[in-house]
Amino acid sequence: MNYLLRNENAIYYECAYSCDNVIFVSLGSESYFITDPRYTQEAKECSVGVNIIEAESLINSLIVLLRKHKIKSIIFDPNDWSVVLFNQLKSKLQVYFLEKPHFSMKKRAIKSDEEIKLLKKAVQLGKDGFNRFSDYLNKNGLEKTEKYLFFQAQALMTNYGDLDVSFDPIVAIGLNASKPHALPTNDKLKQNDLLLLDAGIKYKRYCSDRTRTININNNIKFNTKQHFNKTIQKAYDTVLKAHDYGIKYARVGMKASEIDQLVRGVIEDNGFGKYFIHSTGHGVGLDIHEYPFISSKSDMIIEENMVYTIEPGIYIPKEFGIRIEDMIVMDNTRAVVL
Repeated sequence: MNYLLRNENAIYYECAYSCDNVIFVSLGSESYFITDPRYTQEAKECSVGVNIIEAESLINSLIVLLRKHKIKSIIFDPNDWSVVLFNQLKSKLQVYFLEKPHFSMKKRAIKSDEEIKLLKKAVQLGKDGFNRFSDYLNKNGLEKTEKYLFFQAQALMTNYGDLDVSFDPIVAIGLNASKPHALPTNDKLKQNDLLLLDAGIKYKRYCSDRTRTININNNIKFNTKQHFNKTIQKAYDTVLKAHDYGIKYARVGMKASEIDQLVRGVIEDNGFGKYFIHSTGHGVGLDIHEYPFISSKSDMIIEENMVYTIEPGIYIPKEFGIRIEDMIVMDNTRAVVL
C-alpha cells in the first residue's frame, strides 16, 4: 500500500519517532522519513524501520522519490495538507491522489496489548494528578480564582513538569461548569461550591482523559460519590447512572451510536435530555480525540481492544454543569474501566 502522512502522531505510530517538519511515505515494503537537517540525527537514532532522507525542501524531495519509484497512485489524508502545499505537490506529478480522511486514525482504532498497557499507565498517572490536586484544594483551594486553580491543575497534573498534559485542563466553578469547555475566570472557590475538573496527562505520548464533578467541603476527593443540594443532586445522580449504565451494557459488536443511546436514554428518561449537548465519548490513544467516536451519528462497530471515553453530562445554562468521565477498554466483549 502506498500512502503519505504528515500528522506527527500518525507518523510516530508508524516508526516510533516524529517531529514538526516531516513527510512520511510508505511505498509497498519500504518507508521513508523525509525531514530537514535539524532532525535527521535524532530520526536516525530513534526511528524504527524507515529510510531517513535529509532535505532542504520536503516537497521537492518527495516529488523526486515518487518519480523514482514510478508511483501511479497514493493515499493521503486531506486533513494533513494545506491547499497551497497539496497543489504544489499535485501540479508536478502524474499521480492519482486518493483521499482517505482520518486514514491513520482508522488504522489505530484497535489498540495493541502494548498500547493498552501504556494507556493504563497514563490513566493511573492522571489519577495521581487528580489526587495531588485534591490535596491542594483541601489545604489551599478556598478563595483562589479559577485562573489560579487552572494554573495549579496544570502544575499538579504534570507533577511539576515530569509529564505533559493531554490537553489544557478544564477547571470550572458553579455556573461556569454549565459550559462544557469552560475558560477559567476570576471567580473564587468557596465552601459548598460545585467544581468540575477535566484533565489528563501523556505517558510515552499516550493520553489519558478523566472528568469529575465534586462538592467543595471539608474532605475533598475526586470520587463518584458526591452530595449536593437537592436540585444539583438529581442531575448528578442522573449523570452517574448514565455513566455506569453505558459501561455496564456496552458490548463488542454494537454500533457506537447504540452505546451513545444507552447513555443518552438514561438522561432523557430523567428529564434532562435537552441538557446533554455533546456526544457520549471518543477514542483516546496518541491523540486525545480519535476513533471510535461514541455519538448518535457513528455507525462504527465497536471491537475488542478499542479504547474510548464514557462522559455523559448535564449543562443547565447560568446554573451549573455536571460531567463524569472515565476511559474504558473493550476486553472480552465488555467495557472495562482503565
